[in-house]
Amino acid sequence: MTTDEPLVCSAKGCRADARWALRWNNPKIHEPDRRKVWLACDEHREHLSDFLSRRGFLRDTVPVDELG
Repeated sequence: MTTDEPLVCSAKGCRADARWALRWNNPKIHEPDRRKVWLACDEHREHLSDFLSRRGFLRDTVPVDELG
């Protein structure tokens, strides 16, 4: 992932730098290999992961640097 703008957390109202990429998909509407990405700061990583996990959407979490 390359951008000139800083990556920020996807949590509502948060403007902190993103450090984590939560890769997910909704199996009811997405192909199995498709991945959407939410970004998370350290503070919101667990909250966003829990939200996606409870719905069965979370596939993996990696450091933002590993997105490529």
